[in-house]
Amino acid sequence: MSFKLPRWSVLALPVAALLLSAGCGRPDSRPSPEPSVVASADPQRSAGPPVPLAGAKLFVDPAGTAAEQVTAWEQAGRTAEAEKIRRISEQPTAVWITSPTAEVTAAVDATLTRAAETGGMPVLVAYHIPGRDCGSFSGGGAPDGEDYRAWLRNFAAGIDGRPVTVIVEPDAVPHSLDDCAGDGERLALLADAVTVLKQSGTAQVYLDAGHPRWVRDVSRLAGVLRQAGIEQADGFALNVSNFIPTPENVDYGRRVSDALGGRTRFVVDTSRNGAGPAKGTTVDGGPAWCNPPGRRLGAEPTTSTGLDRVDALLWIKRPGESDGDCRPGEPPAGQWWTEYALQLAGG
Repeated sequence: MSFKLPRWSVLALPVAALLLSAGCGRPDSRPSPEPSVVASADPQRSAGPPVPLAGAKLFVDPAGTAAEQVTAWEQAGRTAEAEKIRRISEQPTAVWITSPTAEVTAAVDATLTRAAETGGMPVLVAYHIPGRDCGSFSGGGAPDGEDYRAWLRNFAAGIDGRPVTVIVEPDAVPHSLDDCAGDGERLALLADAVTVLKQSGTAQVYLDAGHPRWVRDVSRLAGVLRQAGIEQADGFALNVSNFIPTPENVDYGRRVSDALGGRTRFVVDTSRNGAGPAKGTTVDGGPAWCNPPGRRLGAEPTTSTGLDRVDALLWIKRPGESDGDCRPGEPPAGQWWTEYALQLAGG
């Protein structure tokens, strides 16, 4: 997914200087089985104090698809291409948890177990809200609020006293301001998610808040973030699966933080913003935020940013995984796409 820097090592590099050169998911960016019983925590493992994300070493997943691609190409003698994909495989990248309710505890546990072997901080994305992605390319999620509440508790059971950072439901807060928001239950479900995850005792929790070119009214965004539980969370996340330049996100994040009282911290997804967003609203017949050509990897992940209120620059979107089948021949959302990964890595 050199003994000096094995692909399962951890990274925490200062990058404030990179912001001068750093460059959207949403513009404006399977039904689950019956809820299962929440698994019991391991009695041999007691929850210690939460480990802050800022300053933490980050987990590089040896089971990632990019690492598998590197291995396959090395074995096939395609060393030049393997080296390009290594730019992705050796970076800490978030693991998206989308498993059904009966399987989510095991999915979380599996990732945290791998992370514990390295000592790195794992970053998980909780992505199962009912009406996910407003039924677009990443549609799906829980069939209803009852299932989602059970899913959250099973997710939290998988944490089991280990440090973890969780990005909660990309797009869900901004979409609550759109026409597809539904009956108003979404914000209550998000607030429940924050409460349940924080009750695990060891999770750092960041609510997704979109990006600067989606909800431009920061006061309005701050209002829905409060309803979604931001005051109990550790902060919010920006630019998930998007391409907006880092400096623009940092400025926006500070304005959102100011609207929340000036102390709320945040993280920025820099996985694919090295060339900024594509121009216009469409590219080659598909949305400009969906698999746009000509994009590049952004600043490497770090939890030592040197930036006011910015806890980390993270690769939350896994570079090389599709945004959706937005044009003929493009893979479904979340599927590894070798050609796009090579493009992002400068191939």
